[in-house]
Amino acid sequence: MSLAPYHPLSILFFLIILGMILVVITDERDSGKKIAWILVIALLPVIGIILYIMLGFDIRRTRLFNSRRRNFLRFFHSRADRTTKSILFGDSAYRKLKPGYRELATLLSRSNGTSVTDNNSIEIITSGKRKFEALTEDIRNARHHIHVEYFLFKKDKGSKIIRELLMQKAREGVKVRFIYENIANINIRPKYFKEMKKAGVDVVSFTDPKFSILRLSAMLNYRDHRKIVVIDGKIGYTGGMNISDDYFIRWRDTHIRLTGNAVASLQYSFMNSFINAGGTIDGPFTGYFPEQPECPGNDILMQIVPDEPDDKWPILQMAAVWAVENAKDYIYIQTPYFVPPEPLLLALKTAALKGTDVRLMLPQRPDAVYMGPANRSYYKECLEAGIRIYEWTGTFIHSKTIVSDDYLSVIGSANMDFRSLEINYEVNSYIYSKDIALANKAIFFRDMEQCREITLHKWKNRPWYSKLGQSIMQLFAPIL
Repeated sequence: MSLAPYHPLSILFFLIILGMILVVITDERDSGKKIAWILVIALLPVIGIILYIMLGFDIRRTRLFNSRRRNFLRFFHSRADRTTKSILFGDSAYRKLKPGYRELATLLSRSNGTSVTDNNSIEIITSGKRKFEALTEDIRNARHHIHVEYFLFKKDKGSKIIRELLMQKAREGVKVRFIYENIANINIRPKYFKEMKKAGVDVVSFTDPKFSILRLSAMLNYRDHRKIVVIDGKIGYTGGMNISDDYFIRWRDTHIRLTGNAVASLQYSFMNSFINAGGTIDGPFTGYFPEQPECPGNDILMQIVPDEPDDKWPILQMAAVWAVENAKDYIYIQTPYFVPPEPLLLALKTAALKGTDVRLMLPQRPDAVYMGPANRSYYKECLEAGIRIYEWTGTFIHSKTIVSDDYLSVIGSANMDFRSLEINYEVNSYIYSKDIALANKAIFFRDMEQCREITLHKWKNRPWYSKLGQSIMQLFAPIL
């Protein structure tokens, strides 16, 4: 009996799948991510190929991003004065660092060139109520400009109050510029932002709306996860809190309010996003980069570091690895999403095995169902290496912080996962200060009181179906 020849369409379909798998294999990225995408394409060929085209292509350093970066740099350097450039790119504050941390500062400056700043004052905010009260008061007192960039800006009670304040200040003649992230706010109708435009707010969506496969992939995959506010070039906000009642009322998160020279670095990051999103910034730069008053007795060293697909290197991931590898006594980490790239996971285990006190704090109940098994799929190997793991038993902890050796603190928007450390637009604050580190450390220990510690013995005895679900989820974790 002869076998019927294969249908040409079947052969074509097979070749397409094989070709996509070869594209994944030859991509220069983490091997775990390659395996995850190959599994998706092999198990669900049509859906897998579509998802890879939309979400999988690594478009870092493509022409789209390179040209945008060059355009902004030309714009900025043609407008900024010598004093502003000295604050952003000078090395006077860098020389004040403890010698061992100059390596980290140099690494971080590879991102967008901005250096360490001095003459800063910082308030660590762990209450959404405090963030709301401070932010609304500062907006009311704005005189020259208000710059706002958020991943989430919802339509609930607190968000509407801030929106109304921004519209009111625009009507008063204050220049209000506003960036919203396309995909995260897709459920908000355009009318919501059009009303802001009518009031005089200069609103832009983060991704260029002109359609192409490259831009569609950028819009879906490379998201603006930053949280930035700059008011009159003198006050800045950044950290983990979005604009939503979840953050103002229900969830535990960490944010900072800062004054001093580091505000210029936040401003620089915002301008980069705003210009690249199609916005314009006119008028003298002196209004956006004013001279900062002295901060006597509170001269904190700080480095604002954005990470984005424009960068050749995943700087925030490299910095996290450096911080873990160079921690001598302890390193404590809070993150809602723990899906670490292999270099970071290895660094964490190595640090614990060599005797460093390594602790992780994660939510017991994540905000996304699939993140619980994804987070916990890494517990066993971490616990076996001696890493201590704590699960927050409250509603949800969204805080993204690191504190190490009573000197280094990191507070920002980046999670300990592939998306934040390799794909998203993020911004972290690196603070070099004993006082801030001790405060951050005290916050961690206070939060431990509302946690349950996960022990290796208990973890090994969890139900079999939990083990199976977590093992399966770990295969796909790199592309979550």
